[in-house]
Amino acid sequence: MVSILFGSKGMGKSRRLIEMANDAYTQRGENSVFIDNDDDRMYLLDRGIRFINASEYTIDGPKMFSGFISGIAAQDFDLQRIYINSFMKIVKHPVESLELMFCFLSEFSDRMSVDLVISISSEDEPPEFLRAFII
Repeated sequence: MVSILFGSKGMGKSRRLIEMANDAYTQRGENSVFIDNDDDRMYLLDRGIRFINASEYTIDGPKMFSGFISGIAAQDFDLQRIYINSFMKIVKHPVESLELMFCFLSEFSDRMSVDLVISISSEDEPPEFLRAFII
């Protein structure tokens, strides 16, 4: 399942994403990965959650991001959830152009049994294709 926290900057999406990750780990022992575009929030996460700074990799669009996510899932057979903060800074494309990538992510999530929780900052209304994913 793909879930999206969508809203303008400063609404608390990152804080909520961190709380979700920490709660899932401490309460259920969930095996998860937290991806962000810098190291600023790394120490807010429980040490049992794998942290990845996406800026250390050369991600320059939706296809590379899809491969990046696939690689993470391929190396960890019991991965349950991937949390992605600052999604737009990582993918570097306008949200309106990402419909095919979200189709891929939804299929990927179902096929691999890995949930994706994504934080998207935007001042605009979400595109129609994203509305079904917003929590």
